[in-house]
Amino acid sequence: MTVKQMQTDTIIVGAGQAGIAMSEHLSKLDVPHIVLERSRIAEHWRTQRWDSLVANGPAWHDRFPGMEFSDVAPDGFPAKEQIADYFEAYAKKFNAPVRTGVEVYKVVRNADRPGFTVETSDGVYQANRVVAATGPFQRPSIPPIAPQDDSLTQIHSSQYKNPQQLPEGAVLVVGAGSSGVQIADELKRAGRKVFLSVGAHDRPPRSYRGRDFVWWLGVLCKWDAEAMEPGTEHVTIAVSGARGGHTVDFRALAHEGMTLVGLTESFKDGVVRFAPNLAENIARGDANYLSLLDEADAYIERNGLDLPEEPEARNILPDPDCISNPILELNLKEEGVTTIVWATGFTVDHSWLQVNAFDEQGKPKHQRGVSAEPGIYFLGLPWLSRRGSTFIWGVWHDAKHIADHIATQRKYMAYQGPQ
Repeated sequence: MTVKQMQTDTIIVGAGQAGIAMSEHLSKLDVPHIVLERSRIAEHWRTQRWDSLVANGPAWHDRFPGMEFSDVAPDGFPAKEQIADYFEAYAKKFNAPVRTGVEVYKVVRNADRPGFTVETSDGVYQANRVVAATGPFQRPSIPPIAPQDDSLTQIHSSQYKNPQQLPEGAVLVVGAGSSGVQIADELKRAGRKVFLSVGAHDRPPRSYRGRDFVWWLGVLCKWDAEAMEPGTEHVTIAVSGARGGHTVDFRALAHEGMTLVGLTESFKDGVVRFAPNLAENIARGDANYLSLLDEADAYIERNGLDLPEEPEARNILPDPDCISNPILELNLKEEGVTTIVWATGFTVDHSWLQVNAFDEQGKPKHQRGVSAEPGIYFLGLPWLSRRGSTFIWGVWHDAKHIADHIATQRKYMAYQGPQ
């Protein structure tokens, strides 16, 4: 730890989409600040995504309001490198005060003066406010049921790059949200035998009646939902921008050779056991899909829109054998499974933030990102203010709210009283 000390009004920790959005709004309000990033701007887009990944939303939608993608058509899906380049270019556009290669070790509230002490690999910073903009994808989560078996290659989806990376043999992909289903599909297309463990999920259409699903969620006010419906906390979303974008259809994947199984429950003696809920999970995803079509049709009729009808969108393929006769146990060795890809999400890590801003379960206490600990803010977390809070455009709007709050607090602190 060096002895130099630096002072600023606000420190933003993290230079991904949340940190860059926060910096833009603070810059517009003339709030002195520094963005600390332990790697590079948008590092996770470059190194914690697979090679062929593209955005799940079209370029016209999944961006900041102040700049379009220069090298992607509005209805195209930018590749991960293009997204990382976009954030770098955006930061340069307003000269964001980003310091890369700086890791934050600890943040504590000062005991005898206002503000916080921020200990970093670059020295000690003093700040009146700290914004945790490290996002929701901090620590890969692999459930404790993972087998202790040296004969198996086990990786998290954040470590997966391409099929050639994996040893020869069949693959079990656990988790059928957007990441899991896209990785499983890529492996199947590469000629691998694939088992895909499917849990509860939503399955929106990629597009319907000439409009992408992100448009439908917008006009139907679903992006602005302020809280999850009860019982949906562990429901993932299965959608893909790969190969120009398409609706995820689990039955079609099965008819093309993929084996679907239910929720992964346990491993013992080389045998994995699955819950008998595959048909239920598929039916629930179908219900979600069809309900969105119903709402879209009603919206079109209510508003007198001239959008082409699409009756074929309601066609459901017959159940493949793996759904009609689900596999409940799988001997990994007998089936030639040599790899497990855990597409099981991430957990957050705020251990560096040693302030009174968390509840008994360690979850941030906040209202729209404004922490219960004065001067501490959170940005980029799921459902921070609405369903869209973790998306590129959503985090930009959340950042504006927090920046306005910071500017207001600065005005109060600047008031000197009657002269």
